Amino acid sequence: MVEKLNATERAALAVTLPAWKRVDGRDAITRAFRFKDFSEAWGFMARVALLAEAQDHHPEWFNVWNRVEITLSTHDAGGLSARDVRLAQAIDGLSPG
Repeated sequence: MVEKLNATERAALAVTLPAWKRVDGRDAITRAFRFKDFSEAWGFMARVALLAEAQDHHPEWFNVWNRVEITLSTHDAGGLSARDVRLAQAIDGLSPG
């Protein structure tokens, strides 16, 4: 079973994932991305999809034209887990900034 993050791990999120924000009312993190256009946003989403598939951990996301919003939470754990942290770090490695 996947375990939820403990208090120490949660406190570290501000340092390890500074661009990600906690979601009000949910045990989840989110980040918004902006790109030059739809094609660039779609390409980013394709790269994230490959990462997510390789990690067998799939994000919730929303896309409109040049914007992509990603929310991560581990449903099997009932909230944030190390799986979310790993995927967020991998996504950060793809993003332009």
